[in-house]
Amino acid sequence: MSARHMLVNRAVRTLQAMFPGFGFGSQKHNHAADFGYPDQITFNEAYDAYCRNPLAHAAVEKTVGKTWEDNPFLQEFQRDGTEKGDQGETKGEAAIRQRFADLRVWQHLAECDRRGLVGGYSGLILRLADNKQLRESVDRVPGGLDGLVEVIPAWEGQLTVNEWDQDERSPTYGQPKMYAFAESAVGDAKQPRQFSIHPDRVIIWSRDGTLNGRSALEPGYNALLDLEKIRGGGGEGFWKNAKSGLSLEIDKDAKIENMAQAMSVPVTEVVDKIDEQVEGFNKGFDKSLLLQGIKATPVQVTLPSPEHFFGVALQSFAASWLIPLKILVGSQTGERASTEDSEEWAKVNMGRRTNQAIPAIMSFVNRLERFGILPAKDWHLDWSDLTEASMGEKIERASKMADINQKMGDEVVFTGDDIRGVVGMEPLSDAEKFRDEPSDDDEADALGAPKPAPKADPADAA
Repeated sequence: MSARHMLVNRAVRTLQAMFPGFGFGSQKHNHAADFGYPDQITFNEAYDAYCRNPLAHAAVEKTVGKTWEDNPFLQEFQRDGTEKGDQGETKGEAAIRQRFADLRVWQHLAECDRRGLVGGYSGLILRLADNKQLRESVDRVPGGLDGLVEVIPAWEGQLTVNEWDQDERSPTYGQPKMYAFAESAVGDAKQPRQFSIHPDRVIIWSRDGTLNGRSALEPGYNALLDLEKIRGGGGEGFWKNAKSGLSLEIDKDAKIENMAQAMSVPVTEVVDKIDEQVEGFNKGFDKSLLLQGIKATPVQVTLPSPEHFFGVALQSFAASWLIPLKILVGSQTGERASTEDSEEWAKVNMGRRTNQAIPAIMSFVNRLERFGILPAKDWHLDWSDLTEASMGEKIERASKMADINQKMGDEVVFTGDDIRGVVGMEPLSDAEKFRDEPSDDDEADALGAPKPAPKADPADAA
């Protein structure tokens, strides 16, 4: 081995010892260290991104807004296992609807969904009228629907595990045995509520219903940091160009004694006095600067066009969220999201409903049923289909079907019932179809013929 190679290897080993984890001498890189990304995304970092980063906030809010575009209805199957159909809501369903509206249950469940996207999980705390402490288990709650007093959404940072079940013979082995709730631990919550709470009174909202979830902001978090750097760097560069910094050059013939005399300060304070004047100059746009023996040159910052770099990070974040770009950021050039984007976004949120929202809601319903707050019945959620076409789109399809019929002449491609079905209308009955056709009497009137005499009633003859 040559002396040059030995020197290079020694330098690499030295760099590895001085900067461990940076991949010196290795083909692999620690991208988190190279690019300034955090190794792990904690709840606090995800929460700060949701609160301060406009794109993170938009992704969460648009997802929750689409998933909860309307509220579901809690209904029961009939004894034969079929839905009620057009029979209307039962008294029990009406009571549930009214009680849920009074307690804003659907709004609080939507808030749980929002908080479960930001954190790895969120929680719904049940306050019950069972005359027990929150740390105690729940048996039966008297009073029916009135036994549910309040539902409290909780952030991951507010709801933590106090104790785990370590008994391998227990049916809840490996699950929380007691939670701790501190309402003021996150954000600016004004309520000072802090207590231990039994798992019976907590519904966990996450991707799989456990505490092992991860923030939905985590996959795109690095892209969010890049977007912040580009936006912040552009703003700072614009400010520096608008209010230029100064490069000070002291003239070679300048004497510091004369400068100190002009500034009325000792020689040892000349530099501090110059710093003071420059600082005052930089505080505003309308300041002037008087220097003796010093040449002040504005410092201009040359910025590249940030659109390309910003666009790459923006697309990366949108891809991590499975949200079409135009839906995430809205209209940029007067163009709206395409039909394909809207349909894809509707499918994504229908999947969220099916695999995350509905199972979590049914866990809540089953818990109320177990406590006797809801009667033991075959409950199900009636929720609209997000992928269903709008009324405008349905009417446009019906119009196209009618145009096709007209172009085909005598050949009927779509019946009237087909066209009515496209817009969600029931087929017409025979009475409705033929109610405007003329009767025999109408035809006789039109021809001027006398109407046939009515038949005599035998009872009148008698």
